[in-house]
Amino acid sequence: MASPPPPAYYTPIPPPPPADTAFYDPDPQFYILLPLYHRRRHRLLRRLTRCVLFSSAFLLVVTAAFLLWPSDPRLQISRATLEHLRVRTKPSLSLDLSLALTIQVRNPDFFSLRYDSLFVSIRYRGRELGVVDSSGGFVKARGSSYVDATLQLDGVEFLMDFFSLVEDLSKGVIPFETVTEVRGDLGLLVFHVPIKATVSCEVYVNTNNQTIERQNCYPE
Repeated sequence: MASPPPPAYYTPIPPPPPADTAFYDPDPQFYILLPLYHRRRHRLLRRLTRCVLFSSAFLLVVTAAFLLWPSDPRLQISRATLEHLRVRTKPSLSLDLSLALTIQVRNPDFFSLRYDSLFVSIRYRGRELGVVDSSGGFVKARGSSYVDATLQLDGVEFLMDFFSLVEDLSKGVIPFETVTEVRGDLGLLVFHVPIKATVSCEVYVNTNNQTIERQNCYPE
């Protein structure tokens, strides 16, 4: 006769929870959901970086253009000396004059300047009396050069300006105007940029002691 099977021991199935506690967790875990700000922050940083780089590049280009953009040379009459003055009345009213000028040519650019020639003319009340030209020269970057020129007038008649010259002689001062012009090329890397500069000066000559009383210069 077979022996009966051993008894089995089972844990009773717990009863179902009440309806109001169907989702009750004896060990609850809490989670805090935060919005993702890092993506927006990265986008703002990238935009800001691009703006800064663009602004820096723009300022660099503007500064380089301001410094490297070619400009005309500066002219100035450094010294004016009246060497000779003589007024003739026979056979007609005429004038002999010798005026020595020292002209400063200043190059404000960062490239060398080579000028082909320098012209100086002298005028009386808008009428040109004579012209003198000087040979070319070379001016280094941000440098200056001095050129000597002598205006020589021999027997220049004043038929049209007879009364004006007589009036100025009675005052003892003759107003002249000198116009100085320089032309050349600016050595910009492999390019040659043509340049031109002009300066006008009002020169007042004392006929009594044959000296220059004053002069007023202004660029054109």
